Amino acid sequence: MRHAVLAFVTLVALSMSATLLAAEPELQALEFKPATDGPGLRYRMLVPKHGPDEKLPLLLCMHGAGERGDDNQKHLGYFVPLYTGENGEKYRCIVVLPQVPNGKLWASYGWSTSFNAMQKEPSETMQLTKQLVDQLLKTQPIDPDRVYVTGLSMGGYGTWEFTQRWPELVAAAAPVCGGGDPAQAERIKKIPLWAFHGAKDGVVKLEESAKAVDALKAAGAQPKLTVYEQVGHDSWRPAYNDPGIMKWFFEQRRTAK
Repeated sequence: MRHAVLAFVTLVALSMSATLLAAEPELQALEFKPATDGPGLRYRMLVPKHGPDEKLPLLLCMHGAGERGDDNQKHLGYFVPLYTGENGEKYRCIVVLPQVPNGKLWASYGWSTSFNAMQKEPSETMQLTKQLVDQLLKTQPIDPDRVYVTGLSMGGYGTWEFTQRWPELVAAAAPVCGGGDPAQAERIKKIPLWAFHGAKDGVVKLEESAKAVDALKAAGAQPKLTVYEQVGHDSWRPAYNDPGIMKWFFEQRRTAK
């Protein structure tokens, strides 16, 4: 009898797992190859069902340092709440998740640094990501006035820098436990920005978000900063599970052209 019960429980668990997997949206595994000779960029992309003439927002997601590699898989997990469940139903968008190769960075000034000065040239991965976005704007049903960027930790720094380098492209940005170059505040003061950080973050200090946000306020902008008082470095968990983040993104449209 005991074995029969265990077998039944196992079958139920497998059935539930299969149902959950079937319910998850399909993420295409792709690789971007630049026009010139050089390394490519592996990425995942979700294109939800849409009408023949419908244009959808683009959500660009930048992962953290621990998810670097070439498997095109391990960088997906933390972003899942943004495009599944109720968010997936209410806020349909094209989701793009590039993967940074081992040893590479998003931002030109690295991450978890005390001095964030954007360099003249972007990092190799950042440049490839920009080229990828440019290509997708031409080949996918994307609304160019609704390009949204978010990222965590190393990707939080990447979110700040992508926005600071190409402000004419970004409609809104949500960096999580990252940091930006305060000297670039004037360039992005018209872009809606919502930063998130844990007060107990020992990897990337809260002051990294705070000083970039303060620079924006000094430039006349009205950025948002949500601080989780009892949270450490993993502030992406409450941030990406906040039902308000996708609602906020979808309220924003590009104004600078």
